[in-house]
Amino acid sequence: MRLHLTILALAMMPAGCETAGSEPRGATIHWRFAIEEPVGSVQHAYAERFRELIEQRSDGAIRVTVYPYGTLGTSDQITELVDMNVVQFAMASPGHLGKLIPEVQVFLLHFLFSDDEQFNNQLLNDDPDLSRVFQELYAARNLQLLSIWSEGWQVWTTKTPVAAPSDFRGMKFRVMTSPLLLAAYNAYGASATPLPYSEVYSALQLNMIEGQENPVFAIQEMSFHEVTDYMIFPYHAPFITTTVTNREFFESLPPEQSRLIEEVADELNEYILQVQQTYNRERLQMIRDKRPDLTIVEGLSDEQRMQFRSASQPVYEQFVEIAGGRARDVLDLVQQKVAAHDFANAGDLPQP
Repeated sequence: MRLHLTILALAMMPAGCETAGSEPRGATIHWRFAIEEPVGSVQHAYAERFRELIEQRSDGAIRVTVYPYGTLGTSDQITELVDMNVVQFAMASPGHLGKLIPEVQVFLLHFLFSDDEQFNNQLLNDDPDLSRVFQELYAARNLQLLSIWSEGWQVWTTKTPVAAPSDFRGMKFRVMTSPLLLAAYNAYGASATPLPYSEVYSALQLNMIEGQENPVFAIQEMSFHEVTDYMIFPYHAPFITTTVTNREFFESLPPEQSRLIEEVADELNEYILQVQQTYNRERLQMIRDKRPDLTIVEGLSDEQRMQFRSASQPVYEQFVEIAGGRARDVLDLVQQKVAAHDFANAGDLPQP
């Protein structure tokens, strides 16, 4: 009830509180930024740095309020609030945004990206071909895409060891509510189980599910390591999110404000890569200290990864069928870019 009242109160605020164009001269402009994770997360670090830079560079003329996970509802509800221009900025992850923009689910495919995180970061934001395609896809849904970025490699936490697809057979494994993620883990033999993020801990504790995946920092902050026995790094997929704003709002801004947003978003691309790597490294040590009995497998063998890679390939075609539209072109584009990089840097790629 409190959540609905909060959203209603925001929606009833005067338009001048949400948009710059209707502000009286000299009045402070207020923007809202909703994220999909709690305080202390990588998304929170991004949003707080965004707030800090916007406020500094506007000399305090613009104020940004950050709303952590749960404050304004689910990820789907946050996206709706952006569409209504009740919230001006938000994180929108492919796991839920795929219902609105099916092609964005390409970022959920396993073994699609390079093992080179630096290259993946550059591909997601600096490649003009990929940028053009996704800008068009988001624009069709009244969203202005500001950036695409990784929060770190997805890691499995399970109650039993996993070293081959056969180890997933029958395992109740939590995924986000995405048909493609259901297909990905069903392809390994798991019983993929969609659950809201906030319910994962209790579901693991009560043995309603037997495993889940998230970046290390999220595993630590949500205490998933407390209710599982194994932590496995397959380096199969980065957890990717996108930063968006309402397109009509963005296009209505004075040029200096829209340029400021773009400059800050561009600057944060390299910043957040360093932040997530630091967070994930430090949080892994915190997990080790808290659970010395937890079995941590930092990387599978080439042979083991190949088994998972082979099992994941049919899901690529399912992506094309599920997403439709420009899905084939998007998939081919990402594969070509990654293959060209990996071939050119075969001897220099970091070993996961």
